[in-house]
Amino acid sequence: MPKIEVPENIFFSLLGKRMTDSELVDIFPVAKAELDGHDEENHVIKIELNDTNRPDLWSAAGVARALKCYETGEIPYYDFFSTKDDERDSEGRIVIDDESAIGIRDYSIGFAARGKTVDDELLVNLIQSQEKLCTNFGRKRKTIAMGIYRSDLIKYPVHYAAVDPDNTRFVPLGMDKELSLREICTEHPKGREYGHIVSSFPKFPYLYDDNGDTLSFPPVINSARIGAVEVGDSDFFIEVSGPILDDLLLAVSILACDMADMGFEILPVKARFAKDTPYGREITVPYYFQKPMAAPVELVHKKLGLELSEAECIEALKKMGVYAIAEDGMIYAEVPEYRNDYLHAVDVVEDIMIGHGLSLFEPVMPADFTIGRLSPVEEFSRKVKGILVGLGFQEMMYNYLGSKKEYIDNMHITADDAVFIANPMSENYEVIRPSVLPCLLESESVSGHAVYPHNIFEIGKVTVKDPSDNSGTRTKDSLGIFSSNAAIGYNDAASYINTLMYYLNKEYTLSEVKDDPRFIPGRAAYIVYNGKIAGIFGETHPQVLESWGCSMPSIMAEIDLDILMN
Repeated sequence: MPKIEVPENIFFSLLGKRMTDSELVDIFPVAKAELDGHDEENHVIKIELNDTNRPDLWSAAGVARALKCYETGEIPYYDFFSTKDDERDSEGRIVIDDESAIGIRDYSIGFAARGKTVDDELLVNLIQSQEKLCTNFGRKRKTIAMGIYRSDLIKYPVHYAAVDPDNTRFVPLGMDKELSLREICTEHPKGREYGHIVSSFPKFPYLYDDNGDTLSFPPVINSARIGAVEVGDSDFFIEVSGPILDDLLLAVSILACDMADMGFEILPVKARFAKDTPYGREITVPYYFQKPMAAPVELVHKKLGLELSEAECIEALKKMGVYAIAEDGMIYAEVPEYRNDYLHAVDVVEDIMIGHGLSLFEPVMPADFTIGRLSPVEEFSRKVKGILVGLGFQEMMYNYLGSKKEYIDNMHITADDAVFIANPMSENYEVIRPSVLPCLLESESVSGHAVYPHNIFEIGKVTVKDPSDNSGTRTKDSLGIFSSNAAIGYNDAASYINTLMYYLNKEYTLSEVKDDPRFIPGRAAYIVYNGKIAGIFGETHPQVLESWGCSMPSIMAEIDLDILMN
């Protein structure tokens, strides 16, 4: 979960009062947060956030806003947002999005801020907010990269385009020599860290002003001149780039509201796009794009077990910073500018619950009591585990989320059946595993020092696409078996499968595996049970072993236990 460190002075100034650690512990759950520590010597409050769907809370201003709304019931008002029907004057501040960036990093938007001189604490706090949004919400700058620039050095309009990486040069932040964009990817520390995001494209994203002066090479590094914000500066231009416009608009909204709370005057900037968007080809940013959400009062009663009146529901939402009205048994909520987490009516109910006060819900004993027992699949799984342990295998347990590299690329298979997370917080957890075998290979990849043979297995859930299901996916119970040794081969795998099926009293046949890149051709077979393919086993393909960094021959097997049970 995201963690932030905020200076006491800034946090309590935003909150409007000082609070003790005990008081913070009591009230932080309102912001889905916990007090992670208080460094009194350095006057820093450490906060852990427990909700990855609320990036607006990943800053001192965001947490303070939530707590202040809860205590006062006053909804903050921000007058700088444009809508489709009410566009703010950008005063000539424009970002022009060139068509050359389409398909590389499609969008660039921004806003300006002025009127408050930054000191050391404020500058560090701004940079932390920027990094949290880009690293966590923006998937390490893959979908969101943000730059803060010295607005007084910029001649508008600002231009965003994709350019020749070898012939475009500037002095990057942290260096005193001019480099090409391609050289930055290999010679600059930030280039080595983030250059891979765009280095595969023939052209690289580039941001420059109307004088031709460089602002940045997004998503990698700012220029050493316009992009070097320092203590004492008071005029800023904030730019955000990435491939998903809604994510960029939300990131801008969050930072604009945070800076407004800190005392900055927010100045809108017009964005002109090179392609059609849901909001047209020209909008003025910050832009309000959230859709209202409604929830039946009956749903509130059912979910919370408390007969709250419509007025109590409205008052609870106000304490969460949400303006709402009640009409004909419905609660209509207007989503705050800095939030985009209202996906269903239950999200309204959740805010009503928190706003009403978690401590006001009296504990209720369960009305129904049931006797726990093992499910059929658990009983069957335990029998399988007992057999494999008897054969000398060790049980393993793994996460169900992983990266595309682990589950797809290293296995040399396509991603056709894999289920991806729509907006993962990290690329390390972007895929729900479609197979147990990559997990077993991961263990083998770090076990080369252990005495052979290596015999391991796991029984766990895997998920694949299934158009016939309402969710479009299907989760099944899967057994994965892996064995590695210098002289191991297909016959050993067949012997393990035959022993397992014998003790499970399952009659099976084998059929030829014609094309599975995970196994050596001609050295693998399908397990057929009751006319269905229930699994596969065979010798691991050398390319798969090489991808995982494994040097010893191995065999693998994977069996669908749901099929085997029937």
